Amino acid sequence: MFHQLLTPVGNSLFPSFLVAVLPIVVVLILLGWARRPAWQASLAGLVVGLLVAIFAWQFPVGLAINSVVAGAVFAIWPVMWIVVNAILLYNIAVRSGRFAAFRMWMIDHLPNDRRIVLVVIGFSFGALLEGISGFGTPIAITSSLLIMMGFPTLEALTFTLIFNTAPVAFGALGVPITVLGAVTHLPADTLGKMVGRQLPFFAFLLPFYVMAVYSGFRKMMSIWPVLFVSGGSFALTQFITSNYINYSLTDVLSSLVSLVVTILFLRVWRPAPDPAFAINVDRATEVRGEVSGIQGWYPWLIVSAVVIIWTVARIYLIGDVKVPWPGLDKAVFITLYNQPYGAIWDFQPLATGTAILVAAIITSFVVGLKPSEFGRAVVDTWVQTRIAIFTVATIVGLAYLMNYSGLNYTLGLSVASVGAFFPLVSAFLGWVAVFLSGSDTSGNALFGNLQVVAANQLNLHPVLMAATNSSGGVMGKMISPQNISTGVATTELKGKEGVVFAKTFKHSIILTIVLGILVWLQQNYLQGMIPH
Repeated sequence: MFHQLLTPVGNSLFPSFLVAVLPIVVVLILLGWARRPAWQASLAGLVVGLLVAIFAWQFPVGLAINSVVAGAVFAIWPVMWIVVNAILLYNIAVRSGRFAAFRMWMIDHLPNDRRIVLVVIGFSFGALLEGISGFGTPIAITSSLLIMMGFPTLEALTFTLIFNTAPVAFGALGVPITVLGAVTHLPADTLGKMVGRQLPFFAFLLPFYVMAVYSGFRKMMSIWPVLFVSGGSFALTQFITSNYINYSLTDVLSSLVSLVVTILFLRVWRPAPDPAFAINVDRATEVRGEVSGIQGWYPWLIVSAVVIIWTVARIYLIGDVKVPWPGLDKAVFITLYNQPYGAIWDFQPLATGTAILVAAIITSFVVGLKPSEFGRAVVDTWVQTRIAIFTVATIVGLAYLMNYSGLNYTLGLSVASVGAFFPLVSAFLGWVAVFLSGSDTSGNALFGNLQVVAANQLNLHPVLMAATNSSGGVMGKMISPQNISTGVATTELKGKEGVVFAKTFKHSIILTIVLGILVWLQQNYLQGMIPH
């Protein structure tokens, strides 16, 4: 059994931290400064991670390769299985004319103002997709729709990535919170309540923040009522659902309430016309005579219904098959926790991705898509996602390598050494975890328990710190190579993920700092906000 080393460089924590962080630094530099494609940045980070793990942390070569493979397999199933089928559903909607019809419905029922469209589609509708599937698919689908509405590609991707921070922690029917509870041995309901007392602040402010960045402060203030309604209805429902109903339904209910309330509000209030934000509707007539606008909702209503029913029904069917990973399960001893490290692949034949595939097939029948067109949609999906699949497999493989070799525990221990300032930097632990893994679920599995260990060592509230790992992770989602790579899959910016990364990086840092300040206040002055 390999015992993880915590301070292998100079037998000291700080130099060990500087070496352990190298794979992350390489990915950040190649993406943000060199503007390289995400697959190249992720592959380079993986190579550096292997060298550091094997030669500095003395991680056996066989275990190093095995951990990377385990991570890549997890990335393919269930993560990319969800993504591929969600993109397939999108392509079916495109080939059947329903995606264009959805755009037409938006044009007919929303004000002729790209600012309003950005809030309704990028924020409310994107959150609904996050609640159903997650893992970057909301970015790919909503950005494509925004591009059809006249947004430049880079703007569409940037703003949907920022908006995506609001629902991520409760995405895919609350899976990140469920996993956080499992790894920390804290009640998932309590953790959901704590996250629901952090993220609503950001959900309420995000429409204002994004609109100020997009149009400027004065133009933002000219549409403040709809921003208040959209963000306020989402935030309020997010708080109520996570604290008093069921955290697993938080995203679905919050997004539906925000979507419905905002659209109804726009029937009684509309902003003054502004030619600078007028929508180009030249192509709207292409489908007006063929497919009614209401049919544009079919794919999204079908997938929503199927996923919700599927999730409930799966409890009574074959939920999953837990497979101990050969050669890796309990082959590593976690020095920090003083226990063996399990490696269990949770194979779920009835995973959410399978539900989305079923929804895609049902949608094909409902809209009368020919089998040949369905086949072409499958080909389109493979062409769009093959690079994303490689990127995600590489970056998650790196995350697994850093976890099993001990690099991540050295990083976590180093951050915990800041003592009383830990609440300020706790959010950045979650930020790093999700940047690496691309998933708030994986980020919670990665660092969730480490936050609790540090909290107990420093006499901080464990529920607050564990929840902060999830809340901080959502801020890292907008710069994750996995998320960006999936998001650009349906656009002409494929291979230019570094450009998108550079546009979102500063917003990611700003929002994480704000969260850190909120956590520090909750720990020291607002302890009444922490659920018991």
